[in-house]
Amino acid sequence: MIAGELVEAAERLLGSKTKNGRLGAAALRAALVNLYEFWLGKGAAAAGVDTDHPGVALVAVGGLGREELVPYSDLDLVLVHTGTPGIAEVADALWYPLWDARVGLDHSVRTTSEALAVARKDLRTQLGLLDARYIAGDADLAASLATAAREQWQRTARKRIGELADSVRERWRRTGDIGQSAEPDLKYGGGGLRDLGLLDALSAAQLIDRPGDELDRARTLLLDVRTELRLELRRDRDVLGAPQADKIAATLGFDDRFTLARELAGAGRAVRYAVDVALRANADAPKRAFGLRAARKPLDEGVVLHGNEVALAKGALPAKDPALLLRVASSAARTGKPITYAALRTLADSAPELRSPWPAEARHELTALLGAGGGFVDAVEALDNTGLWARLFPEWGAVRDLPPREPVHRWTVDRHLVQTCVEASALTTTVSRPDLLVLGALLHDIGKGRGTDHSELGAAITAEVARRIGFGDDDVEILTAMVRHHLLLPHTALRRDISEPETVQRVVATLDENPVLLELLHALAKADALATGPGVWSEWRAGLLRELVARCKEVMRGRPLVTEEPLDDRQRMLAETAKSSGRSEVLVTSEGNVATIAIAAPPGGDLLAPAAGALALQSLEVHQASSHVHAGVRVGLFNASPRFGTPPDPALLREKLARAVSAPDALGEQLASKERDYGDHPQHAEPRVLWFDEETEGADTVLLELRATDRIGLLYRVADALRSCDAEVRWARVATLGASCVDSFALRPKGGRSDVEWRKGVEKAVLAAASGQATGR
Repeated sequence: MIAGELVEAAERLLGSKTKNGRLGAAALRAALVNLYEFWLGKGAAAAGVDTDHPGVALVAVGGLGREELVPYSDLDLVLVHTGTPGIAEVADALWYPLWDARVGLDHSVRTTSEALAVARKDLRTQLGLLDARYIAGDADLAASLATAAREQWQRTARKRIGELADSVRERWRRTGDIGQSAEPDLKYGGGGLRDLGLLDALSAAQLIDRPGDELDRARTLLLDVRTELRLELRRDRDVLGAPQADKIAATLGFDDRFTLARELAGAGRAVRYAVDVALRANADAPKRAFGLRAARKPLDEGVVLHGNEVALAKGALPAKDPALLLRVASSAARTGKPITYAALRTLADSAPELRSPWPAEARHELTALLGAGGGFVDAVEALDNTGLWARLFPEWGAVRDLPPREPVHRWTVDRHLVQTCVEASALTTTVSRPDLLVLGALLHDIGKGRGTDHSELGAAITAEVARRIGFGDDDVEILTAMVRHHLLLPHTALRRDISEPETVQRVVATLDENPVLLELLHALAKADALATGPGVWSEWRAGLLRELVARCKEVMRGRPLVTEEPLDDRQRMLAETAKSSGRSEVLVTSEGNVATIAIAAPPGGDLLAPAAGALALQSLEVHQASSHVHAGVRVGLFNASPRFGTPPDPALLREKLARAVSAPDALGEQLASKERDYGDHPQHAEPRVLWFDEETEGADTVLLELRATDRIGLLYRVADALRSCDAEVRWARVATLGASCVDSFALRPKGGRSDVEWRKGVEKAVLAAASGQATGR
């Protein structure tokens, strides 16, 4: 009964209100601690943990032990005893009511010596016992366990630093960093609450000073957000997603979720950096205890590898050596070794600000740093946390900790720029100017976060940076164009028909027929996509970009573009077979994970909607669609790939497509059923329609671009909406970007020219379909 009453009381508390609203996050945590202590005390007494009989104590560790209990947390409890007879029965009487009430429980029953023995072998247990706090029973026994655990940790902590560092860095690798993640893990992420607990443990071992005010503020913020997140979700989840962040930001008094995200990022970076410094400062403690000194190995002028860290050489003079800072950073990035905290402090205090234009050596070292590969990430983080990166790039402050506006991005804007450099470093052999590639990668989104076109503003900022670094006018012009047009190739390839000569000519003219700029933008487009998030770069995207770039090169070489026959021999034969048979015919071919589907059907029916519906039912995602006429028969061409897994059997796919074209009426309900099976997709943003008259050939064709939240069957419903408006789809391009999509349709009104009323009708129907208001046939 007591455990059941505890659950009911906790639920009432989580929904409780005060005169000014519900309890604040800190007050709620304190109330939860008091509630659980009270009811656990009653439960312990009922189970026989009697304060009048020494030898048994109930001790809390974890969140309850630290008095940081957040909603929907499990209880971490230890029943400590002195070999008391009947302890198993006492434990059962304590645990079973909690299990029956479905209270999450992590429990153990041990003597003090048993608990300490487990802690010696298991680091997690050792750190957990540092939070041990008395709940009920023998208070002296509980105190002795806490004291013995702390003393054991103080004796052994130095020897366990290596084990501790390995586990921490493996966790960081798995979960990412709070300071650089679009959806941070508040507990396990680098710089999260688990790391704050680690700093407390190192302080308890007297290996570092107690965390100061900045880290205390970080702890409060992380706990408050974690509390509100669990209240919002009504469950034990610690990854902060965009759908919850808006409401949590308002509750905690932030302007919006982006302001909250930036505060969280700053807090996380401060915590992670403190942990990194603490672990590295104590890494050589065992060696120092035996009087051993780390070897010093020269890496560059004024730079050495001291043990496992990059340090300043004896006699190095940062104040008189303007390129020393960059040599240290590039040495660290190249070797993958961290920079010593002492070196960073010396550089921060003594390194001069580079005068404009930078000396050639500094420009050379910057290129080496930007092209160093994976080690560049940690090198920038070290410089950034000590203010040295901002000394090199004062413009960085606007994107530091800036959360992404697009859900497809996995990192903050500054980390995305750094990661794009990492990806670009692997492509430097594909371009004639690798120095421009890596600098363009670093700056391509530098204009974000200022409420204006980030490409145009970024281009202006890039011009200033490039001149300050010492690049000549021609190079400045190329770098500026790289940033201004960094989206040109992917947007054109993914949203326009690149078989049209006009499309290619428009790209070539925009790039002022510069082949060097074209190859740089091609490499940057790949690096940018790879650095955005999983699944953004694909074989399909790569193929489209290669084709567009190849056609642009032909024009730049003065060769005329050859207009290729839209249908190959097999597809033309398919059309002739459909004409003679009077029924629909389907041809499916595959290359890698991409399927090419040709459907030939007699005139009069629709192809795009039924084909899109049938492909969606087979979990295939359409990338491109076009419509052609051969021998009086309509032929639809589709390129598609699986959302996950491998493509279905071609014979089965042919059967499903043929049936859908001949009998499309059942598709709407089948897709609706599949949507229900997969769950509702949240509408991240209102759908939007844009018109582009100048980007198609022929006065009777217009381009419609739909931007919407993606979901199963979206293309089918939009195509069905276009059919209902007498809009003939000449071709379609479908680009899925995470949870969003950008779909382009070249439209021709059946029986007339495009006018304002026709466009209004089309736009209304398409928006209704994209927002889920249309039900299909």
